[in-house]
Amino acid sequence: MKPALIAITTYGRNEDGHFFLPSEYVDSVRRSGACPILLPPGEKDLDSWLELVDGIILPGGGDIEPSRYGGGEHETIYMVDPERDATELALLEKVLDSGLPTLGICRGTQLLNVALGGTLFDHLPDHVGEEIAHRLPPREPTPHAIRVENGCGLADILGETEFEAESWHHQAIREVAPPLTAAAWAPDGTIEAVEKRDHPWLYAVQWHPELTAAREPLQQRLFNALTEAALAARQGATGTEGE
Repeated sequence: MKPALIAITTYGRNEDGHFFLPSEYVDSVRRSGACPILLPPGEKDLDSWLELVDGIILPGGGDIEPSRYGGGEHETIYMVDPERDATELALLEKVLDSGLPTLGICRGTQLLNVALGGTLFDHLPDHVGEEIAHRLPPREPTPHAIRVENGCGLADILGETEFEAESWHHQAIREVAPPLTAAAWAPDGTIEAVEKRDHPWLYAVQWHPELTAAREPLQQRLFNALTEAALAARQGATGTEGE
């Protein structure tokens, strides 16, 4: 069987005009047995892209433009990229219609929630305090505990319901979009994962599994499960194992 093709959307252009993406995402997909393919912001022919790929990852990155979820202009908001927002939201609309297996990570989780009508906290510490750090200053990752709901799809994938994971965000889901179901929480009540249970395979986590997946099998399981779902979806669409 040919390996699954997993598309990863990239960050926007940096100060040198280059699209970029942390290598941990690519490495995690490769370890799952899939081939990564990068999708930069600004792509207009998303239908052609979706014909090529078997699954999607919406990764972390800068903040979503606040007007898209009724947010304010908080001083901590950074790396807003309207071109990336527009591309990924258009992509999500097609993914939701097509049933393509999809994994959201950090910003990708927030974007999914916004796309379906949910809202975000502009700056999480203003609402839950700082007893649980979700990132270190100025903007560095830090681990904290996660609790996953027993019996949910995410728990089945991970095989555990309590663990530590690398966190790297200052925004988070405020109101969960009605089509989504919260599936995991931090000790301070912050929503750490959502599922869309009427979608064939759509999970989104607020933490960063790619940062520790090389040494933590639990985190790598998310990428492995995405690849397995992508291959199963392709086989179901073609009716063969070799295509």
